[in-house]
Amino acid sequence: MRRVVVTGIGAVNAVGNDVPAMWENLAAGRHGIARITRFDLTDFRATMAAEVKSFDPLKYMDRGEARRHDLYIQYAIAAAAQAFEDAGIEGTVDPKRLGCYFSSGIGGMSTTLDDYNKLLAKGPRRVSPYSITNMMGNAGAGFVAIKHNCKGPCMSITTACASSTHAIGEAYRSILHGYTDAMVAGGAEATINPLATAGFINCQALSSSDNPDRASIPFDKERSGFVMGEGAAALILEEYEHARARGAHIYGEIAGYGSTCDAHHITAPDPEGEGGGDAIAQALAGLGEYDPSRVYVNAHGTSTPMNDRIETLAIKRAFGEENARKLMISSTKGATGHMLGAAGATEAVISLLALEHDLVPPTVGYRVPDPECDLDVVPNTARHAELDAVLSTSLGFGGHNGCLAFRKVRE
Repeated sequence: MRRVVVTGIGAVNAVGNDVPAMWENLAAGRHGIARITRFDLTDFRATMAAEVKSFDPLKYMDRGEARRHDLYIQYAIAAAAQAFEDAGIEGTVDPKRLGCYFSSGIGGMSTTLDDYNKLLAKGPRRVSPYSITNMMGNAGAGFVAIKHNCKGPCMSITTACASSTHAIGEAYRSILHGYTDAMVAGGAEATINPLATAGFINCQALSSSDNPDRASIPFDKERSGFVMGEGAAALILEEYEHARARGAHIYGEIAGYGSTCDAHHITAPDPEGEGGGDAIAQALAGLGEYDPSRVYVNAHGTSTPMNDRIETLAIKRAFGEENARKLMISSTKGATGHMLGAAGATEAVISLLALEHDLVPPTVGYRVPDPECDLDVVPNTARHAELDAVLSTSLGFGGHNGCLAFRKVRE
């Protein structure tokens, strides 16, 4: 069986427009949440978001491209460019053996809204000729593939907030089973707009806190909803022997991947955590024997009352109660907000950095323990720990569950 490793990473989000900035802020326990600046907040009960700040698309594309592309596509191109540069893989792999699985949960929603408003106000001739390619959820994958000459399989997997976890997992399987030698995988999202915000408010998903330090507070008893984030993350996955032959830096090996469906409710997770627990167990099986005290779980941890409680059950179900209490668990959504279709890829990047640096990023903003979320959530301060493995979990509307297991490379 072939082995799959990660040799490049890239990220754009509210705590950093590249990987070093992001990691520095996460390790320091800083968050990127503040009052929304993108639109008038009159009549909106939720006012906080984790917006990307000072992003310069011209580092990654020319002015014409920047004008044409929706923000989510810009983020996708940026994160992928960072990952390719980090990996140094371009020119070392047959383009037909290089694939691209890049996801988005929603696609170019803001461009769609802008063009619809132009249609209503000024008529059909004023709608952009790029509106269709901006609204497509697969446009990020397409443009990344074009930029980097990925002529192998290219697709966008849409499973709501589990989208980019599944993109990475399926890319892993593509290499594992010999269809490709390398893949760029990840996700991008940019939906901090009036419609998405109003929709999430009215389905009672968003935090109504006006305190940025107490808005996204995973596993805290006073949590009341998530805070929307945005951005992108990308990983270069590579067959192990190919990576070793070219002397690539390896962040970690993908040891396992789990994918299940609750088949229960379109927004609420299975109340027993069965589907999420099974996805974790599937990924965990790839580790073989393990010491739970040397395992970190980057939890989905949305800061909604139901998710965090049921995810705690799912972790206990997969690891067993005794082992679960030895784990280190945190949700970095306290810092990045919930990046929807980009969340899984962002948290996979964070997981690999934790593994490489033996440093567990904290659950920031945590103050009030919840007896129903009674595991070690590494509150507020990063923790140095010798790690053998890291798991990253994702749960999405529709009952979609995904989990990735990473470990340090064993020669």
